[in-house]
Amino acid sequence: MGMTRNIRVRTGLFGLLGGSLLLTGCMGPTYGTDKTAGEQLIDDLGNAVMIQPENKDAKKVRYQPRGGLVVPRDKTALANPQQSVASKDNPEWLENPEDMRERLRAEADENANDPRYRSPLASQNTTARQMSTAEQTQAYREARRLQMGAYSDQRRYLSDPPTEYRRIPEEAQADLGEPEKQKERRRKKEARAAKQGGSSWWPF
Repeated sequence: MGMTRNIRVRTGLFGLLGGSLLLTGCMGPTYGTDKTAGEQLIDDLGNAVMIQPENKDAKKVRYQPRGGLVVPRDKTALANPQQSVASKDNPEWLENPEDMRERLRAEADENANDPRYRSPLASQNTTARQMSTAEQTQAYREARRLQMGAYSDQRRYLSDPPTEYRRIPEEAQADLGEPEKQKERRRKKEARAAKQGGSSWWPF
């Protein structure tokens, strides 16, 4: 009698638990899938308990055997593997500036007594010939003009405005106004006339 009662109680509890889970699954969100959170939880628990879940799609897959390796007939004519080119032993490997400077310094020390040797370090920032005074003046003026930004032929820096914005309009070039010499001459003439005109009524 007690055993039957315990079985009925346990069955009732499992029924209530299953009904609550089913009700929660029906009312819960699906998060964009066709199953609610409760249904997905039950499926996950069932798959965890099952030793080998049933997968009908996996049974339909037919795997083809992998083909064998293609072996050449003459194995003696095979080419040797290529050596790695990413090493300093490669003659085309780029030399960094520090190593190049050290190499040129060592080369200059070895050829210190050779009058025909000229180190690339000495002639790196110099020209082959001596510039004249006029050329030096022109180079200085050009460098000064570039430093002050007094150029409009092309853009040399990213901060420079476009060249079409730096050109003077044609109507402005045609009418440049009164020259400064004429302005100065006119101002002096007006000042002299004002001084002479004021002396007539000045008592002293």
